[in-house]
Amino acid sequence: MSERSTDRTAQRAAVRGTDSAEDTNARQPLGERIQSKLANATTEHRQNAEASPQPVTSRRAAASGKKKSPRRARLRLTRVDPWSVMKTSFLLAVAFGIVTVVSVLIVWTVLGGAGVWDSINATVEDVLGSEAGNFDVTDYISTSRVLGFTMLVAVVDVVLLTAIATLTAFLYNMAAALLGGVELTLAEDN
Repeated sequence: MSERSTDRTAQRAAVRGTDSAEDTNARQPLGERIQSKLANATTEHRQNAEASPQPVTSRRAAASGKKKSPRRARLRLTRVDPWSVMKTSFLLAVAFGIVTVVSVLIVWTVLGGAGVWDSINATVEDVLGSEAGNFDVTDYISTSRVLGFTMLVAVVDVVLLTAIATLTAFLYNMAAALLGGVELTLAEDN
C-alpha cells in the first residue's frame, strides 16, 4: 500500500516537474497562496475593466449593425415545491370561500328585497288554498340556514382544494422525474 502512495507521489511530482520533497519544502502556506491568487484576480479584473469601457450589449449591437432580437431562454420546470403549493392553494381556497359566502349573502338579500319570498308565499297559498295554513318559505330557506350551509360547503371546499392541489404537486414531481418536466420558452420584451 505504501508503494502505491509513493508511486502516485512520484507521478504527481513528475507531472509538475519537481521532486516530492522539494515540492513540499518550496510550497507557500495555504493562506499566502490564496492571498496571491486573489491579488492576481483583482489586478486582472481591473485591467479588463479599464480595457473595455463600452458595455457588452452596445459592442454586440455595433458589431452586428442591425436591431437585436429579443433574448430567449428555454427553461424546464422539473420540480414544484408541494409545501408552497399547499400554502398558496390554501390561501386561494380561503379567498374563494369568502367570495362564495359574500355572494350568496348578497343574492339572498337582493331576493328578499325584491319580494321573491313574499311572491312564493302568495303562490303557495293560491295553489293550496286553506290547506297551506301559515306557510312561509323563509322557514325552510332562511338567510341564516342558507349562509350556514354555504359556510359548511366553503370549509369543505377549502380542505378539498388544498389537498387536491398538494396531491397534484406530488404527482407532477413524479411525472417530471420520469419525463423531464414542462419545457418553457421565455422571451424578453422589445
